[in-house]
Formats: sequence, C-alpha cells, structure tokens
Amino acid sequence: MTDQLKFALRQIDRSNSAPVNRRTFLANTAVAGGSLAVGYHANSARAAESKSTLDRLNIAAVGTANQAGSNLKNMSTENIMALSDVDQEFLDQAGAEYPQARKYRDWRVMLEKEEKNIDAVMVGTPDHTHAPAAAMAMRMNKHVFCEKPLTHTVYESRVLADLARQNNLITQLGTNIHAGDNYRRVVELIQSGSIGEVRETHVWVNVDYSGRHLITGTPAPSHVDWDLWLGPTATRPYCESADRNGGVIPLHPRNWRYIWDYGTGGLGDFGCHYMDLVHWALKLKYPNKVSATGPTPRQIGCTAGLVVNYEYPARGSLPPVTLTWHDGGKQPAVLSTLKNSDGSPLSWPNGQLFIGSEGMVISNYHRHMLLPVDRFSDFQRPEPFIPKSIGHHQEWVHAVKSGSPATCDFGYSGPLTEAVLLGVVSYRSGQTIEWDATNLKVKNAPHAQQYIHKEYRQGWTL
Repeated sequence: MTDQLKFALRQIDRSNSAPVNRRTFLANTAVAGGSLAVGYHANSARAAESKSTLDRLNIAAVGTANQAGSNLKNMSTENIMALSDVDQEFLDQAGAEYPQARKYRDWRVMLEKEEKNIDAVMVGTPDHTHAPAAAMAMRMNKHVFCEKPLTHTVYESRVLADLARQNNLITQLGTNIHAGDNYRRVVELIQSGSIGEVRETHVWVNVDYSGRHLITGTPAPSHVDWDLWLGPTATRPYCESADRNGGVIPLHPRNWRYIWDYGTGGLGDFGCHYMDLVHWALKLKYPNKVSATGPTPRQIGCTAGLVVNYEYPARGSLPPVTLTWHDGGKQPAVLSTLKNSDGSPLSWPNGQLFIGSEGMVISNYHRHMLLPVDRFSDFQRPEPFIPKSIGHHQEWVHAVKSGSPATCDFGYSGPLTEAVLLGVVSYRSGQTIEWDATNLKVKNAPHAQQYIHKEYRQGWTL
C-alpha cells in the first residue's frame, strides 16, 4: 500500500477526531508532489440519522448555470438556501430565480458560513473543482449531489467514495440517464440471462473534443473571477480556447472540456453515462487491466479517436469480461455485421453492445434491441424487477429524507468514475495499466502513476 493511501485511510478512520473547519484544514494540510491529506469530520452519527422528518432539504449550490442550473431546477422542490458561482452574471441570474438564497463567489466561504444552515450540497462546476468542493461538504457531514465525471483524477474518486462511506452520507452522481426506463429494461435482460454469459462488451460515442489549444493576452471578463475559476489547478493567465480553424472561444463556461487541466475529454464527459449501463448490468467495479490507443497525446489539449480496452475480473459466478470504449467516430467492427429485421444495416452513432453466448443486446439512451432479430422473434421478456424511477434528482432527495441509499451513490459511481479515468491515464501515459485497486497503484508502469493524481496549488485541498 502506498504511503499516500495509508495516510489517507488512517485519517478517514479517525472517527473520534476533532471537527475540521476550512481554516484548520488549510493550516494543517499541505499538498506536495501530488499527495493530499484526507481529513475526517467528526460527529458522523448525525449524518446517519434518518432524514424522514425533513419536509424540505436545505441545499447549497456550487455552480449555478448550465448543467448546475438544470440540477437546481430539478431540486427546486426543496429550499435553495445558498448559491456560489465564480461568474457574477450567472450568480445574479440564479439569485433572481431563488431570491431567498444568499450569494457567494467563493464556494469555500459559502460552505464555511452556511454549514449550520444546510443539509446538502449540489456540485455542478467544471471537472477540476468537483472533488475539493464535494470533499469539503462531506467533511461537514453534508449529503452531496455531484455532476459527472465524479472527479478529475482517479485518486479523488476513491477519496470521495471513502468519505461518503465513512460519514454515512447520501450521495448521487449526475448520470441522469440512469433513471430512464430503457437502461432498467436492459439490465433486466442481461441479469436474467436472456443472452447467456457475457464476456465481451463495447461502448461507442461519436464525440470529438480535439484540436484545441490555449491562447492568452485577453483580460478576463469583469464578471468572471478567474483565480477562483482555476481553483486547485496551477496559476495561469486568463486563457481562451483556439480550435484547429483559428476560431477563439472562451474556456468558461463550456470549452474547458477540451483541456486536460480542467476536463477529461470525450471519455470523461460521456464515459460515466455510457459505461454506466455496462457496469450496472454486469456488476462491474475496478478493472485489473486497461490499454488505450489513439492519436499521439497532446500535453495541453485533449484528443479524440480513442479505443480503450478494459479487462474486468470474474465477479462471483460472473465470468471475466472486456469492455471496449470507442470515440471520435470509431465503432466496434462487429457493428457492421449486425442487421435490422428487414435486413438493413444497423445505424447507431452511439451505443452499448453486450455480446453473450446466446445472443446480443444493443442499446443507447432511449432504445434497445435483442440480436439477431430472428432468434428473438418469439422472445418473452422477463418480468420487470427494477422499479420505475421518481427522477434522478428526486431519488437523491428522497434518499436523504428516508435514509435509504441513492441509485448512483459514490460507492457505485466512484468505482465507475475510477474505471473511466483509468482509460485517460493509459492514453496520456502511453502505457498499458495493470491496476492494483487496493493500493491505488499502477503495478507495471511507474511513469503512469503521475496521472493517478495531481498537485493542488496553495490554498486548495482535497
């Protein structure tokens, strides 16, 4: 076990430690060489108490616009007590929608000042600030809803999953499609054995986050606090994103996904959505081997056209299985051999394919098919055994109030995110990853370990 992980686990297990506030934590933890100290907030028993007596949750928002704004709308049945955003225009717009909410530019200040007033926190920022915001909230024993991917690094995912478990918190990843009926029906088909034993799966998404580089020289807009936007990443002058055709687009609010320091490319953006179904249906957790191929990696900008092969071990009676990710227009070769009922070729720009010993299931967000079609012409579907969702956000709200787990809690979505990001590690390092999940260590390629986590700048901590 690495010294870094040993220290983290010792800290998490200190159930009798004194409460940690932000000033104390920042004063007593330092980041060096990519190693982060993991604190534990005492009084976890309070978090384990049933919330069934709460009529409404008191929620604070880290981020207020775009996907964060959509999350807030889906939580507007509750009390939106506080809002934080580095963009004053976004913050003012949200403030007009939730006039009772107090407004902050810095989410660290918000959480510190609102700790006694809130039950839960929604995190809807760019990837690079998910983990520090969620971790601070969880140390305060606040339940957390966080956008996908859960974190920016593999190590952060494990830390958040451990904090949620140790503090008995109700958590949910923002993989909204998990709540759809289609995914539920596919899981039922796979788990009931409708296509037999599954040893091979494919996921493909026609997304391209490539060709961008950074340019500086333009001052930051007056309504954007650039230093707060950078958060835990290295100090850098205000940047914009230039594409391969010379077009210039600000990184904030959307184009940060193209840059490794802030996003995780197409794999990070869509992997947690599409690989979710395979993880759910086949009860996957940590892969033991990951290998990625694609264009030559770039230091700053993400690329597309990746093929990532994940190998998962046997799980109980379930056999080992491979999951292969394809993006940037690439698709599995077997797809070209599959036909509709009229004999025409299948056309699925995005999807998942389960290859079983007795047939196949192809799916996307909204529909699925059993293949080959003639083999399943008289097929009797299994009786549904996964109940209809009340809505992804409302599942989390209900879980907090009732004390029951949410469907995409960090115990499930942490390993999912970890697997997704191991594909990024393999691709950026140029190495096949043999993964020691127990110790968070790349067993065979020390060079790749640098991508498991990152160094935070002073003033920011996990």
